[in-house]
Amino acid sequence: MPSQPDQSATRRSGWISLLLWVVLALLLRWQVLEPRWIPSGSMLPTLQLQDRILVEKLRPKFDRATHQTLPLNSIVVFAVPPQLAAAGYDPNAALIKRVVGLPGDQLEVRDGQLLRNNSVVNEPWLDEAIDYAMEPITVPDGTVWVMGDNRNASLDSHLWGALPDNLVIGTAVWRYWPLARFGPIRFSQPDSTVTQHTAAIGSGS
Repeated sequence: MPSQPDQSATRRSGWISLLLWVVLALLLRWQVLEPRWIPSGSMLPTLQLQDRILVEKLRPKFDRATHQTLPLNSIVVFAVPPQLAAAGYDPNAALIKRVVGLPGDQLEVRDGQLLRNNSVVNEPWLDEAIDYAMEPITVPDGTVWVMGDNRNASLDSHLWGALPDNLVIGTAVWRYWPLARFGPIRFSQPDSTVTQHTAAIGSGS
């Protein structure tokens, strides 16, 4: 039968182990992976309402530290930009969109399609053509251009401008709920463009 000191040492060891696990979980939550849920339809059909996702937070920090850019077409979670905060948007909220333009890229929306550097961008995740036009814009240094996959119902860069890359919290990497859609959140290769109008998903929307 363990002595009283042995029992105390065992309990103390158990509490220390529990504390270490809690600290590790908090570090993961704050610095590495963060669970999020999707509150709006701006990323339909890629992300559905109430989807639960994991956001990886190290890549954006590493990219900024090494002066690299985020992968084109990645889905990012970011803090509310000052333009929206000034308009009354909750500054404590976070938004989620797709990166469609990097510094130096020229972007335009014409005839229902997104053009990057004068080439039509192949966007298989869109359900419908874009129903607005956007004059040519060059993405400034230190920013990215973000748009929702539900282009016609998304409050994104075409309305409020380029997103400073220091506002990016992380990239969406995994959907863990619902279980029917459990798995990695994929995006196409950064050079995924087409040069023919017929390859677009639609016209004029």
